Amino acid sequence: MHTPRIVVSVLALLTLAACGTESGSGAGSGASGGGSGTVRTEPPLTGVHWTVSSLTVDGRKTPAPAGAHLVIDTKGRATGSLGCNRFTAEARVDGAKVTVGPATTTEMGCERDVQRFEEALGRAFRGELQADTAGSGERRTLALTTARGDSVALVEQPPAPLTGTAWKVTGLTSGSTATSLPPGTDGAAHLTFGEDGTVRGGLGCNSFHGRATVSGSTITFGPLASTRKMCPGPQMELERALLRVLEGRTTYGIDHRSLSVEAANGEGLHASAPADED
Repeated sequence: MHTPRIVVSVLALLTLAACGTESGSGAGSGASGGGSGTVRTEPPLTGVHWTVSSLTVDGRKTPAPAGAHLVIDTKGRATGSLGCNRFTAEARVDGAKVTVGPATTTEMGCERDVQRFEEALGRAFRGELQADTAGSGERRTLALTTARGDSVALVEQPPAPLTGTAWKVTGLTSGSTATSLPPGTDGAAHLTFGEDGTVRGGLGCNSFHGRATVSGSTITFGPLASTRKMCPGPQMELERALLRVLEGRTTYGIDHRSLSVEAANGEGLHASAPADED
């Protein structure tokens, strides 16, 4: 099993919230009578699941790791995942301006590209950020821009159901310890639950299918049938770890677009739903 580095560090990450905006009675206000001004309240940015889609630094755009997201509560606290590590941050909000303060984040040993992304994100989220939204409904986009022009692109995402979602495995757990996936296996494992009580997917090397009976907060996995290819060491390591999770009666939970599954032996997994794209 890949040995993680789990520490707590202080990192300047992001959070945001937004106040309503007022529009005067000028042309294009859409007022319906009396010639008086109207007050237009923008949809809130708080309480929304924002999937991070990309980061642009010095004009170079980099796609975000799968599962990177943030949610901001009404008290100005942001929590989320950058695809590997989780974070909590605070910020002062003044209209569309967000002043970012210190934050805490876990620091697991991540894939090299993911680690680079997180480091770049940490450098980008400092000082004042300008928040700009576009679109409507559950397909709004959000851009957070620094004074020097670097920016983070985010997309509003609806909750993901357990069944029918192609859950991508993003991490492993053993008791209270979380670990990243073995090197080179990011994106290799996934699982999809069917309405008919089945489960299918990939274990990192071999594909599998079997029974998965959902009842309340539990999923009971029946014997799984899989292909029998031999793959490089890290892929087989991931496969063995997942087979220890997907066995018998397990407990599960969904946090908007994040899935956790834990077996009776204490072994578990974290997975994320793919971002919906137009």
